[in-house]
Amino acid sequence: MKLNHLPVHTLELRVRELQQLFNSLDPSPFLTKDLARSAEAYIESWALPIARGSRLQLTIHVEQLDKVQEASDLMSEAIHNHYGYKSDLVRAELRQLLRQGRISLAIGLVFVAACLLAAEMLTHPTQGAAGSIARESLTIIGWVAMWRPVQIFLYDWWPVVGRIHGYDNLKFARVEVVDAAEGEHLLEEAG
Repeated sequence: MKLNHLPVHTLELRVRELQQLFNSLDPSPFLTKDLARSAEAYIESWALPIARGSRLQLTIHVEQLDKVQEASDLMSEAIHNHYGYKSDLVRAELRQLLRQGRISLAIGLVFVAACLLAAEMLTHPTQGAAGSIARESLTIIGWVAMWRPVQIFLYDWWPVVGRIHGYDNLKFARVEVVDAAEGEHLLEEAG
């Protein structure tokens, strides 16, 4: 599919000044600052459910703005850096989750094998109800031990991959800063 044919989803943000979008307690330079939690949550709640193949555009309307092009370039780089970093963090989280799944699977397989062997040793025609209960209990406990690796490999990994795709989408989103006063002026002229 060509890039031109992908759907474009646009989020419009309105702020007084660009600093509102960033964490005021972060002493980092502008381009490496963390986004403010509220701005980050708002952007992510919009972007993460959007399909993987879509293109994203963030249009930021700013009331107090000096240089539009310079602000667009700075915001674009800052947002791309932020979501590139978050994407890398979630990739590390996925690697850790899959590592935990592999370790849990190895432990679970050894445990289920030990339980099934012990249950097999309890299979004796003369043992009666107590032996049957012990055998079934060992079989159930053995298979329950496989619950965690099965959960990781069937259910837990794919939401993490979805977040990675969402952050990658944001990492390459088109970011445009516009002067809110100019936009209002153009609307007045059109009306």
